[in-house]
Amino acid sequence: MQSGQRVVLVTGPSGAGRSTAIHALEDLGYEVIDNLPFSLIPRLLDGPPLARPVALGIDVRNRDFSATALIELIDRLTRLPEVAPEVLYLDCRPEELIRRFGETRRRHPLTGADTPAEGVASEIDLLVPIRARAEVLIDTSDLSPHDLKAEVGRWFGEGPDPRLAVSVHSFSYKRGVPRGVDMMFDCRFLKNPHWEPELRALDGRAPAVEEYVASDPRFDEFFARTRDLLLMLLPAHVEEGKSHLAIGFGCTGGQHRSVAVAEKMANALAEAGWQVSKRHRELERRAGGASGTLQGDRA
Repeated sequence: MQSGQRVVLVTGPSGAGRSTAIHALEDLGYEVIDNLPFSLIPRLLDGPPLARPVALGIDVRNRDFSATALIELIDRLTRLPEVAPEVLYLDCRPEELIRRFGETRRRHPLTGADTPAEGVASEIDLLVPIRARAEVLIDTSDLSPHDLKAEVGRWFGEGPDPRLAVSVHSFSYKRGVPRGVDMMFDCRFLKNPHWEPELRALDGRAPAVEEYVASDPRFDEFFARTRDLLLMLLPAHVEEGKSHLAIGFGCTGGQHRSVAVAEKMANALAEAGWQVSKRHRELERRAGGASGTLQGDRA
C-alpha cells in the first residue's frame, strides 16, 4: 500500500468540474489548497507529514502553469519517499465543455473570447501529457455535481483501513470505450436478450434478463474464469500500491448483457471482501435523458 503524505493533484480542462471535486475532497477531510504556484508546493510538503491528506487544485490559471512544469512536479513528488502523490484528472467531452461555458457565460481562461471553442480545444491539447499520467480519470460529461461528488467519495474517501477500491462498469461499444477503465471484457458473444420481445425493454438488472444471459452455455465458464482472474490480480495491484481499479464489461448497447455480467461480478467481488462500486454508463445516460422506451441492445 502507499505510505507517506497523501497528496492528490486535481486537474483537467476548465469547466470539467475541478471546483466541485475540490469541495468534495474538502468534505472528506482533505486539506485543500487551490492554484498554489508550483514553486511553493515542495515547500508546503517539506517537513513532518500534515495531519490530513492534501488536495491541490491545479489548472491553467496557476501562475507558472505549463504541462512540462506539472510533469516535472509530479516526477519530483514521486521521488520523495515521504510523499504519496496521485493525479486526479477530470475529463469531459469538448462539446459538453463548450455547452457549459455557453450556459454560464463564462470566458475561457485561455482565450478570453466570447466563443470558448478555440480555448477548449487548445486546453485539451495542452493537457494531453497530464491526462496520460493520471492515476484516476473521471469523465464528468454525463455527471451532475452530486454524481461527481459521489464518485470522488468512492475513489478518495478514507476509512481507518483504506484499501483497494474497485469499480465495475458496464458500457456500450457503440458509444465508445469508457475513459479510465483499467481492464475490459467483451460480452457480445453471449445470447442477446434484445431479440426476445418480453425482455427487450428491460435491462440486465431484471431477474428475467439475468437468467436469460446466464442460460448461455458459455456463460458459466466465462464468468468463473474472469472472476478467478480478477481475484488473482486484485491482491497484486494492492502490492503495487494502487488505491483503485476500474473494470469494464461491454456489449453492443450497454443495456442487457454487460449490465447483467457487471452486476454479478460486482456482487462476487464484494462477497470476496473487496470494496466495490457499480456504474452502468448507458442506463445512467438514459435515465438523465428524454423519457421513453429504452433502446435495445442490438447485435
